[in-house]
Amino acid sequence: MEELELNNLKNIGMSAELNSLFNETYPDGLKLGRVALEHKHSYRVWLDEGEYLCTLAGKLTFEANGREDLPAVGDWVAVQASPGEMRGIIKGILPRKSKFSRKAAGQVTEEQIVAANVDTVFIVNSLNDDLNLRRIERYLLLAWESGSNPVIVLSKADLVTDLQAKLDQVSSVAIGVPVIAVSVLEGKGIEDLQAYLTPGKTIALIGSSGVGKSSLVNYFTGFEKQLVQEIRESDDKGKHTTTHREMVRLPGGAILIDTPGMREIQLWTSEDGITESFADIEEYADACKFRDCSHKNEPGCAVVSAIQEGLLEESRLVSYKKLQKELAFIDRKLDKKAQADEKKHWKNISKEARHNSMHKRR
Repeated sequence: MEELELNNLKNIGMSAELNSLFNETYPDGLKLGRVALEHKHSYRVWLDEGEYLCTLAGKLTFEANGREDLPAVGDWVAVQASPGEMRGIIKGILPRKSKFSRKAAGQVTEEQIVAANVDTVFIVNSLNDDLNLRRIERYLLLAWESGSNPVIVLSKADLVTDLQAKLDQVSSVAIGVPVIAVSVLEGKGIEDLQAYLTPGKTIALIGSSGVGKSSLVNYFTGFEKQLVQEIRESDDKGKHTTTHREMVRLPGGAILIDTPGMREIQLWTSEDGITESFADIEEYADACKFRDCSHKNEPGCAVVSAIQEGLLEESRLVSYKKLQKELAFIDRKLDKKAQADEKKHWKNISKEARHNSMHKRR
């Protein structure tokens, strides 16, 4: 990352509204920056002067109820810079205009923000494996809920002979979403993707391991002339894997966030995402005789009729119901977590008050 490229925060997506909000909210002396990389206990943050290594202010950590209250890659943050060195302390996080989240891995019901302040999400799927439409539905659900615009990118198009059939399959579950087939080796479809890579816009690459995300990053960053042997003859898997989320500035001025491959796509809360992702089912459901129709065997069910008439795949309805159940379960768990967080919050306040009281007595 050249210092020259960072001498204007507008180049990395800062808007006039964001700058104004920062100036109103934070005192003089703090600088506006954007999180480019998250380490275990520190962050790489892009400021006007270049890249800083930053840690979190104790107060920010103390008041956080979970990961969602801590900085993520793509976040805009207020930084107190250390004089004479490229280091600083993150004092605050500015409101996010969008955030791509999933449930954190493991048993804990906690939000993991994959990328923040994203304009477009490239959902990358490989054409050399059996296309998993159910997986695409899950990605789309998360993308719509994030507040970003999804684009389906079907990589390794040079490896298939029935391309149009695959495109039609994906389009049937990606209602109103652009579906673009690309081949890095042949340069196919790249121009269609370039339309989204405009200066100052942020694009996140999301997808499972081995689908070709790293090859796309190499291509866009100008490393396509290197010997990128993206395909192993034995198993058609990509050799390059990303192990952490990182923000990269492309030669044309767009910002790209590459993310590690997701082995499992655990859903997070979704109020609008399911409506956007399953617009076809919701449209039929509006015509059902009963408002609370469960689309099983009720009389006058327009969804079941559409399946019987061949207008809707039954597997799509099964997926819709499964995802609804999953989201309802998360919402119930979150309700319990919210109660526990509130209890913890007041406990911390009480603890701090006792500490201050003892300190005054001394």
